[in-house]
Amino acid sequence: MNKLRTFFGKYRVLLFSIIAIALPAIGEMSLNTLLGLADTVMISRFVGSEALAAVGFANQIIFTLIFIFSSFNTGATAMISRAYGEKDHNRLNIIAGQAVSINLIIGIIITVLAAIFAKQILQIYDMTDEVLGLALTYFYIIVVGMIFMFLSFSYAAILRGSGDTVTPMIITAIANILNIIGNYVFITGWGPFPQMGIAGAAWSTTISRMIAMILYTYILFIKKTRVQIKIKNMKITEVILRPLLRISLPGGIEQALMQISFVVVGVIISQLETNSEAAFRILLNIESISFMPAVGLSIAAATLVGKALGEKDIEKSVNIGYTATILGVTWGIVMGVIFFIFPKELLGIFTTEIEIILLSVTTMYFIGINQPFLNFMIVMSGALRGAGDTISVMVITSLRLWVVFVPLSYLFIITLRQGVVGLWYGEIISFVVFCVVIFMRFRSRKWTNIRLDS
Repeated sequence: MNKLRTFFGKYRVLLFSIIAIALPAIGEMSLNTLLGLADTVMISRFVGSEALAAVGFANQIIFTLIFIFSSFNTGATAMISRAYGEKDHNRLNIIAGQAVSINLIIGIIITVLAAIFAKQILQIYDMTDEVLGLALTYFYIIVVGMIFMFLSFSYAAILRGSGDTVTPMIITAIANILNIIGNYVFITGWGPFPQMGIAGAAWSTTISRMIAMILYTYILFIKKTRVQIKIKNMKITEVILRPLLRISLPGGIEQALMQISFVVVGVIISQLETNSEAAFRILLNIESISFMPAVGLSIAAATLVGKALGEKDIEKSVNIGYTATILGVTWGIVMGVIFFIFPKELLGIFTTEIEIILLSVTTMYFIGINQPFLNFMIVMSGALRGAGDTISVMVITSLRLWVVFVPLSYLFIITLRQGVVGLWYGEIISFVVFCVVIFMRFRSRKWTNIRLDS
């Protein structure tokens, strides 16, 4: 405890800088998660467990596509934060404009393909005809909003790279409020609106995402801020595209391997009964909320590490990485304790079904154990990405997922018949091993020599 107090005393200025950027980012990430969470809670309470499982399967596919194909945002954030540190605002706006163009093109293509092959995609899961029908109803509506998500993710990444984490938080808060109101109105059929059930939740989410995209567009293209994109900035050029591809491609591969691993785990879970599938979705939502502060800290670390390297201050960039990671681990310990003390109370927020709660309680303890390791990996990965070291993060993440996590998940869930908790057995083991690996990479400082302009 004394060493921790001494460390934070020594790096107090850095600590405040990280928190100043991280807090709005934490708010944004938490609210982004709540956008899906609102659907989960309200569908669970107003529609039922079959609909909850259906939404889980549909959203897993949607976010898999979004996270894989919006990976250009990783490179854009690194390049924008470096240009921001160098005070090169013209280059910053050019990078931002081209990042938007790339996301727009990819978003249109992926949206069309997802709509055409929706049934074939969802049939990879082992689900009943009733759940499949509900999943398709939800998916066809949600897919309309994919293009809005692509653009919003790129806009948010641009603002974060330039040090503005407040605006994305505010826009996400507005979208959440609209989504929660819309959920109640459309799911239950309040007032003059018809009772739409699962379709109502999908329309509410899609409309709120469209409004968020419109707000982002106004701020970046019309309102005068530190980023001011003009139409001429959106013309894709080789001088920007080449380094953007070089930095982003490893992030895209990493996201592809990560999201595919989640799909594979989802397929494994789908071989269990419906209550286990519903419990799995609830547990994932609870864990997603718990590590949002770590995601916010990783965004702050990426922005500030990139900015420090742009200012040629290597020692500062290293200290930022360590300070943000210690903050993340501290938060992980706090959340771990909460999971141990209040497992039933947390589960009760999401479902009133006693069978699902009892099925999930033991798993909550292991999610608690996992928290410090998960937070460590998230924040340190963000620091390395901010320096443009996306290849190392890709390799480390891929090895963790496919060499340890996925095989052990299958072993524990199916072979050893441990049920849903088996997934977290595999996850804990994978994080314990690879937290050491990513720490060694960061400590080597090789990432401080990476160039982003060629």
